[in-house]
Amino acid sequence: KWKSLYRIQRERKRIMRETCSKYKSNNRRIITPYHVSRIFVEDKYRVLYCEVPKAGCSNWKRVLMVLNGLASSTKDIQHNTVHYGNYLKRLDGFDHKGIYHRLNTYTKMLFIREPFEKLVSAFRDKFEHPNNYYHPVFGKAIISRYRVNATKEALRTGSGVKFKEFIQYLLDVHRPVGMDIHWDHVNRLCSPCLIDYDFVGKFESMEEDANFFLHLIGAPQNLTFPKFKDRHSNEERTTTKITQQYFAQLSPSQRQRSYDFYYMDYLMFNYSKP
Repeated sequence: KWKSLYRIQRERKRIMRETCSKYKSNNRRIITPYHVSRIFVEDKYRVLYCEVPKAGCSNWKRVLMVLNGLASSTKDIQHNTVHYGNYLKRLDGFDHKGIYHRLNTYTKMLFIREPFEKLVSAFRDKFEHPNNYYHPVFGKAIISRYRVNATKEALRTGSGVKFKEFIQYLLDVHRPVGMDIHWDHVNRLCSPCLIDYDFVGKFESMEEDANFFLHLIGAPQNLTFPKFKDRHSNEERTTTKITQQYFAQLSPSQRQRSYDFYYMDYLMFNYSKP
């Protein structure tokens, strides 16, 4: 079993490197604090984890906190503690020497997810539930730009954004409001062409990949990757089928443009075109 998992890792890294050398000319670029701002540091087991939202990141942070001795079990850690507790250090918080030392000696890993599924998962989480950041900041801007005859109420609250409107915003070169980490490219979040990741896990094979990674770094035997769904736990996880239902609301041209938008992520992480 380990053998086949090693083989999968080698293959994923090969595809990632080949895509980088084919499409990116930034092999000699300097790594700046900006490039490592999404990377979390666990000094005890010497792990660097690049956070990709909607690909198991809350549970990965829980695991890092347990590795670091900040909690005894992943079950004890609340969602808000994970995301707003500032218990984990980020790599851009170190000086130049500290950043390079860790990049050169720690095990660097990231976990990714099929781009359309990740996108739908983010949309459902941020726009289909009450949210006092995404509705006023993104929702208002999206509704006022893309909805004809929007009601005063919709313009006031920013609630009720439709998937089609969200995609119009995503594909608009003159977006009324900026990009967000929940739907940005992995390519941009984690700079895989600049940073040579040691381990590339996939959300689709999370349990196997995660526990293989924990085995590789010599984590305590009793620490396994948590299975629970972090938010809206009574709701079904975003699956391929659910993703198709959302994309069915778009025109063929919007679907194609969405694919083009995430083209590098599809290519680099070897996901087939949906």
